[in-house]
Amino acid sequence: MVACRTFPCQYLRWSRTATQALILSVLTFCVVLPLCCQHLLYSYYFLRFMYLDSMSDVALGDSLHQGQEALRFWENSAASPSFKDMSHNPEVLVTVVTARRREALDFHYLLRVMRQLSDILGSCGRRRCAEVLLCDVESSSVENEDAKLLENHFKVIRRSSEEQNLQDQVNTFEKEKRDYVFCLRKGWELVRPKNVIVLEDDALPRQDFFKVVKDLLSRRFALQTLYIKLYHPERLQRYLNPEPYRILEWVGLGLVCATVFLCLLPYWNPLSFSFTLSPAHLIFFTLYFMLAAEMLGRHYLLEVRRISPQLYAVSPATECCTPAMLYPGNSSLRVAEFLDASFCVRGNAKDMVLYQMARTTPGERSHSVEPNLVTHIGAYSSVRPNPVRPKLI
Repeated sequence: MVACRTFPCQYLRWSRTATQALILSVLTFCVVLPLCCQHLLYSYYFLRFMYLDSMSDVALGDSLHQGQEALRFWENSAASPSFKDMSHNPEVLVTVVTARRREALDFHYLLRVMRQLSDILGSCGRRRCAEVLLCDVESSSVENEDAKLLENHFKVIRRSSEEQNLQDQVNTFEKEKRDYVFCLRKGWELVRPKNVIVLEDDALPRQDFFKVVKDLLSRRFALQTLYIKLYHPERLQRYLNPEPYRILEWVGLGLVCATVFLCLLPYWNPLSFSFTLSPAHLIFFTLYFMLAAEMLGRHYLLEVRRISPQLYAVSPATECCTPAMLYPGNSSLRVAEFLDASFCVRGNAKDMVLYQMARTTPGERSHSVEPNLVTHIGAYSSVRPNPVRPKLI
């Protein structure tokens, strides 16, 4: 075969490759991904105007049904001292912070969370994975019915009436912070745990929750961190976010996928592509796979890591939200001191205070784990105004 060295021949070959790249990109980003991802809540292709309302209604209906199931479960469960009898100096103490949700009484978020915890702990074997403490911070004159129902099964702590009256004199965000500090310190005083997990009452643990926590605590970084976030909102997990480490992850993913694709192409090429492992083609496919990953949704790619606890990724902590937090060692005491030294208002809630403290205090570090170890099931907040018809996003 005569080598193609003339300019017109080389131009035609380049043109053919460029045409293939253009057609591949158009088909991928304008046909295949839009069709496949239109129902995916955290994809750029999600059709909000078509699906958001119906999906939100279905999710609320499922949540209501599961809440009623949890209510029947605890109402029919015989009183058991197994979880109330807390051992001293446990490996892990799980403190669940709860308050009465006036607009979501029928959803029984707390009962769902405690049922899930009891199921997971029951599968740990003869030695429990953790001790569980319920911290009821309801300050109104109406009692928290769900916490009252669980008193026969779990240790429940509350503020004194005098302390509750003092909390009513501050804004919502400062009250939320003080309640959090109270629960942190009270848990430590009761059992002196080696590690502390604090869950809000709408943070539903996944089945592998304690397996992953155990793996995290075995890693070297856990000895030098102030806290590890176990949840970050899915809508904020995209690559195009201010966290720099995600850019490195994004480029690395694109480069690996592009290299593997171009290396396999000579051995399996049903569409007769003319791409080679050249710098130009490598750059193109790196960008191609990067864009495809972002448009699909990083959240869905992270789900692959659930195959094994060792695959969960640890990265520098992000700002938002504290539904599920792990405090290794005695760091919960340092966190309580940090929070006590700050006054919280709108725009400077406890999650922002913690984030800034970890960044500005010498020697302190904070981390996040991905994918999430809990599912945020609370459509209605106990401390913030709620919409008439909550949406998934």
